Amino acid sequence: MDDRDAGCLSGILKLAFLTWIFDWLQDNFGFGKGCSISGCGCGFIFLCLFLIFACSILFGTDWTAIRF
Repeated sequence: MDDRDAGCLSGILKLAFLTWIFDWLQDNFGFGKGCSISGCGCGFIFLCLFLIFACSILFGTDWTAIRF
């Protein structure tokens, strides 16, 4: 299945799921968690991964088509 054929409904669901996962990871392992530097390191890695996945969802979705 090609992700480029995904419609706006699946794009919205993917972004919502990605946001939920990112928030959970930041709350449990991200900035301010762990020993002095590990929380910042994990938080920065999670932020970079979130931006990569969010861009792939935003640019890989046909926002004019209302379908999954």
